[in-house]
Amino acid sequence: MHEAPPTRTPSPTSPAAPAEPLSHGLKQRHLTMLGLGGVIGAGLFVGSGAGIAVAGPAIVVSYLIAGALAMLVMRMLGEMSAAMPASGSFSVHAERALGRWAGFSVGWLYWFLLVVVLAVEATAAAQIAHGWVPGVEPWAWVLLFMVVFTVANLTAVKNFGEFEFWFASLKVGAIVVFLVLGGLAVFGLLPDTDPVGMTNLTNLTGQGGFLPNGWSGVVSGVLTVVFAFGGLEVVTIAAAETDDPARAVGRAVRSAVVRILFFYVGSMLVIVTVLPWTAQQAGLSPYVKVLDAIGVPSAGQIMNIVVFVALLSALNANLYGSSRMIFSLAERGEAPRGLLKVSGGGAEKGGGSTGQAGGVPRRAVLASVAFGFVSVLLNLLWPDTVFLYMLNSVGAVLLFVWALIAASQLRLRARLEQEAPDALALRMWWFPYLTWVTLAGLLGVLLLMLTDDAARPQVLWSAGATALVLLVAVAREWRERKGPQVHERKPSALTGR
Repeated sequence: MHEAPPTRTPSPTSPAAPAEPLSHGLKQRHLTMLGLGGVIGAGLFVGSGAGIAVAGPAIVVSYLIAGALAMLVMRMLGEMSAAMPASGSFSVHAERALGRWAGFSVGWLYWFLLVVVLAVEATAAAQIAHGWVPGVEPWAWVLLFMVVFTVANLTAVKNFGEFEFWFASLKVGAIVVFLVLGGLAVFGLLPDTDPVGMTNLTNLTGQGGFLPNGWSGVVSGVLTVVFAFGGLEVVTIAAAETDDPARAVGRAVRSAVVRILFFYVGSMLVIVTVLPWTAQQAGLSPYVKVLDAIGVPSAGQIMNIVVFVALLSALNANLYGSSRMIFSLAERGEAPRGLLKVSGGGAEKGGGSTGQAGGVPRRAVLASVAFGFVSVLLNLLWPDTVFLYMLNSVGAVLLFVWALIAASQLRLRARLEQEAPDALALRMWWFPYLTWVTLAGLLGVLLLMLTDDAARPQVLWSAGATALVLLVAVAREWRERKGPQVHERKPSALTGR
């Protein structure tokens, strides 16, 4: 192992990214499938039932609104990542655009979000596995999952890419099959089915109409489903470990956002067309109900397998994303420099590794998984107290991260147009108007969450966690300004200052 050297760029908006000591083992197919499968998880397969229960058939509109927000954020992030690829992605962009406090804050908040959510995914996957093999306790399954994916992430990055490629392929394949079967059922082309969508529209317009709970139901649906789109950000983090980051992230973002929106909205349209929305309930997979209704045998077990794979996929992606984020923070002096150790195997000083197992930030992986183990223990021992507070403290962090992405893009786009217009290979649509619309939409979601009794604790706890991180960031900058002779910091990895 060796320590990655400090990296510098001559300008905060220089399109030439500093040389990364990380491996370039990810291929375009890995990144494309990561983009497609990164947000297809238990939130869609199971959590969508809660959205249908509050919005009715209008859940389609809720997903369109939430998906549009996610698509706009990803377009902004894709623009910045294509112009300035970096393993820290939006944390690096925030530092370049708004200052060290922003990069520090968004980086640590996102890392905390990933390692806490990792515990939920590991525990949920263990519960499914325990149902299949009751003789093995859930804690043993959790231990097995954590060890397997830790080992996978400690070896060559291509192992992570292969895991995610096949996980994502299964999830995407499951949704495609569901859409095909559901579409055939809608048009009455399956045995013992009538053409629901052609001659009997009561599932869409009956039971209170398309908007049974009015537009307030649509809004509640947005609050329920918007977080299901979290996870797309990992694509831009992973892009730094490809041979051509700028091109790779551009292609991944272009292909992912539209297809994911199609999968989500298309699935919901099939679900509320085939079955009355009143047949759905929170906690039960609407996919299982539809598959049961059209006569697919063992639909419950099939969907259990798909959800199980989705959870393991998310666990793997979160471990990867958290390790790269904390590594990037260490590169910029915002995390302990001991985390800069990367494995050998062909890495050259100041350059990326092309070795089979080289260029892996193993200490960053171990630091992330260590906190992940702590989160899992808290979830197993005190799920309704300590861990619930931790989970609430990251409940709305994704929206804060997205807002900082939008704010960063506002600043960096203007600078890039002046200093390096050729770097803008992927541009945000109708800049700056849609960026401001996105910011307003994110603020609106947060305000609406404050009016919702179930969501309010998440906003308040997340705001508290964000304020704490911001306080630390500001205190660090104040300390360094006040006593540079005592607290001399190393030059920034971004600005060289």
